[in-house]
Amino acid sequence: MKNLKKAVLGAALFALGATTAGAADYEFKLHHFLGEKAPAHSKMLAPWAKQVEENSGGKVSIEIFPAMTLGGRPPELINQVRDGVVDLVWTVNGYTPGLFPRSEVFELPGVHTNDTAATNLALMDLFESDLKEEYKGVEVMFLHVHSGQGIHMTDAEVRSPADLAGKKMRIPTRTGAWVIEALGAIPVGMPVPELPTALQKGVIDGALIPWEIIPPLKIQEQTKYQIEGADKERFGTTVFQVSMNKARWDSLPDDVKQAFRDASGRDWRKTVGDIWAGADDFGIGLATKAGNTHITLTPEETAAFNEALAPVADKWAEEVSAKGIDGAGLVEKAKAAVAKNASN
Repeated sequence: MKNLKKAVLGAALFALGATTAGAADYEFKLHHFLGEKAPAHSKMLAPWAKQVEENSGGKVSIEIFPAMTLGGRPPELINQVRDGVVDLVWTVNGYTPGLFPRSEVFELPGVHTNDTAATNLALMDLFESDLKEEYKGVEVMFLHVHSGQGIHMTDAEVRSPADLAGKKMRIPTRTGAWVIEALGAIPVGMPVPELPTALQKGVIDGALIPWEIIPPLKIQEQTKYQIEGADKERFGTTVFQVSMNKARWDSLPDDVKQAFRDASGRDWRKTVGDIWAGADDFGIGLATKAGNTHITLTPEETAAFNEALAPVADKWAEEVSAKGIDGAGLVEKAKAAVAKNASN
């Protein structure tokens, strides 16, 4: 009997030790709006979270909740993290129009063209000097863009701005709305998870989104045409953020903060660019395999689009000037930062 008691006690102590050893000191919930099969989840957020955990030596545990499983709608994510409902979010800046006006400069056509990694690094370069003040209430882990807006159409072949006249087009952000208006189309705002139903029901004629979203939302089943400019040139892009509640961040010890910083540095921003570019290539490949037509505009056709879109940056600069922002100056700084980081 004595030996049995010792065995039971030993097993209990072993189990307790195993539980204690495996428990993280700092647990975080990361909430976002896409499914777990989306490249953003599987190729970006999950590897990043794992790297933070490894950097912390096991002190940190990050549980990811995809597809708004913690409740709410995608536009509510930024308030969820600011209010401390969740610890971390990945969200689209433009889901809350006007809240991040300085960062919008990187969404403009002519600022971002087709180099995702370069734009990510440019966002990092200008963050402290030009962007940081609009991220009150959160600690930004990293900002990034996707490969850029391509044109997806249900049944209309598009080779000129005139081909979009009067078409109803889903847009991701207010800068996307300006792009669509400049091309003579009608902007319709909605979070991207609502896109398949809107296309299927004919609520919209097309959408302004990158190719990477094709597989997770099966966009190839609701569209026939995917259109982009020469040399993969796109019609602007969208800025995203991975951010932590500021109070939670401030409560962390320096070594845990460093684990997050080390996982979110320059090499990671470039990797994120490569991830999204690769996902874009896979997405357009899936669409063409399904029988869709991938249209790459000629340089002359691309120039016609660029001419039509040239006023968008001026409109944005005028809009943000009311908030005391030197929009024209920021456009030039952003273009220079993207050019400096091109192909690096």
